[in-house]
Amino acid sequence: MAQYTPQELADKLKEGLLSFPVTAFDADLKVDETAYRSHLAWQSSFDVAGLFAAGGTGEGFSLTPEESARVVRMAVEEAGSRVPVLASAGGSTAQAIQNAKDAEAAGAEGLLLLPPYLTECDQAGLLAHVSAVCAATSIGVIVYNRANAIYSADTVAKLAERHANFIGFKDALGDIEHLTKVYAKNGDRLFYLGGLPTAETFALPLLQLGMSTYSSAMYNFVPEFALEFYRDVRNQDRVAVNEKLNRFVLPYLDIRDRAKGYGVSIVKGGLKAIGRDSGPVRPPLQDLTEQDIADLSALIDAAGIRPRDAAVAQPA
Repeated sequence: MAQYTPQELADKLKEGLLSFPVTAFDADLKVDETAYRSHLAWQSSFDVAGLFAAGGTGEGFSLTPEESARVVRMAVEEAGSRVPVLASAGGSTAQAIQNAKDAEAAGAEGLLLLPPYLTECDQAGLLAHVSAVCAATSIGVIVYNRANAIYSADTVAKLAERHANFIGFKDALGDIEHLTKVYAKNGDRLFYLGGLPTAETFALPLLQLGMSTYSSAMYNFVPEFALEFYRDVRNQDRVAVNEKLNRFVLPYLDIRDRAKGYGVSIVKGGLKAIGRDSGPVRPPLQDLTEQDIADLSALIDAAGIRPRDAAVAQPA
């Protein structure tokens, strides 16, 4: 059962860093419960505002509905007493509704609604899709503005008016004019989070548009650094942000951009580099090469950000 009302959840999430834990897989690409719980125990031991299970970095797109429900339940059991755990929903409207119901039954505090199945859709269809999911659950719902799910400011306003549990807008588009319209139209009724790949790169300018937080993939393997970066952003310390960009984030992007799909794969590569292996990625993604991992490990050391607690934590 959720510990937060949707509005309480929004207030909590907008004031801290958010992250999407990887989903651990074994050599046969099955969910590795022991490794996953260990990772969650470590991730929830830091001062993070929320963890999104089975999301993009968690390869939610590769999970069956049954696996997704199991992953969310494990996340709630392992981390839910320390930090709000949210789930993800995607696919067809029927599947997204089932994801939402499973998430609520598992005790998740909220839900990130991913774009629907691959088809063109306009505002009336998006409005009906999100409305159906919001109506199917009492937990907070956040929409993900990307791909074929680009929500107009008016559609967002209609959703906010219809559904008290519609609480957030995550953006992976980076269209400044569009974001300005959404924020100007909806103001503090919602909370806004950045979701562009390697969100640290965009965090400072997007703060000026009302996005007080973002989802950090690198938090998975360099949590102290990710939290320090977030504090610098919220303090609008441009000098400190630029120093960290040059010291780690921008060279990290160079490794990330070596292959398509590395935006997710590099996170598991980072965990392997620091000695907290969470297994391979599932196809159609591909793992980093050994050279990529060696380069990433060297970069972590050169930046001086290898986590202080390198030992693998045991599940609680």
